[in-house]
Amino acid sequence: MEHHKVIIVGGGPAGLTLAWEMQKRGARDVVVLEREAEAGGIPRHCGHMGFGFFTSKSRLTGPQFARRLREATEQLDIRTQTTVLEFTLRGNLRVHGASGITEMSAGKIVLATGTRESSRAARLVGGNKLPGVMNTGELQQRVYLRGEKPFQRPVIVGSEWVSFSSLLTCRHAGIRPVAMLAEAKALDAPAYFALGARWVFGVPVLRETALLAIHGKGRVEAVEVSENGKPRSLACDGVILSGRFRSEAALYAGGFLERDGWAPRVNEKFETSRPGVFAVGNVLGHLETAGNCMKRARELAGILAP
Repeated sequence: MEHHKVIIVGGGPAGLTLAWEMQKRGARDVVVLEREAEAGGIPRHCGHMGFGFFTSKSRLTGPQFARRLREATEQLDIRTQTTVLEFTLRGNLRVHGASGITEMSAGKIVLATGTRESSRAARLVGGNKLPGVMNTGELQQRVYLRGEKPFQRPVIVGSEWVSFSSLLTCRHAGIRPVAMLAEAKALDAPAYFALGARWVFGVPVLRETALLAIHGKGRVEAVEVSENGKPRSLACDGVILSGRFRSEAALYAGGFLERDGWAPRVNEKFETSRPGVFAVGNVLGHLETAGNCMKRARELAGILAP
């Protein structure tokens, strides 16, 4: 069985920053396990500007920001296309990588697996299961990484910051959303974002409007919504389910760690309920910017490094 002093699960901004900062502080034998083919986390497929200002006073796109992270950590032991399957009863990790399924152990294990948007099933949306229904993350990957245009006139569900960032992704691909649906009267993002959506992107924000069902035969043709308590149908050819983030809980969903909601419960030193297991970044359940995740990772590096 492979053993290391520190194993970091997740190669996004928090995980890479933690490994980098620990090395700067003299720590050795630190391994980062990343399930994707390339490290960098969510910024890899966020093609809009806005990254790097609070860390380097730069204005970068997500891919540029992720590239800088990879360049800064290219000398570290970062293993991509390596998926951590579960904790064993002894607290080790079952890992699927290039050599198949193996077991790894470490003096300290850090979860930096991030967060994800809630699925259609979690939102209890009815109707047919059809292609063209996706969250913002999938949309960004398909547009920025694969150069695809998955639909022409989708509906955006949600009013968080990420909901409005999906407008930028749509504009990049030449997609014109029909509308944005906000369940409450007040938006989760700043209220002036609605003006930008309407006058800059030509997309109306329908407040107090909830998605009830998705309809179509072979593809999305319309959505059924409740607008101010009244049923209504909107013609569209896709649905973007944005926001409602929750922690990536697959590794500890079975009760291995105590939780606060979906997130692992930690103390002020990022320690979980299991000795030697820590958590940092968006896995803690509060969606933070990449810069804030990196800041927390530096704090943890000061705790873990000699």
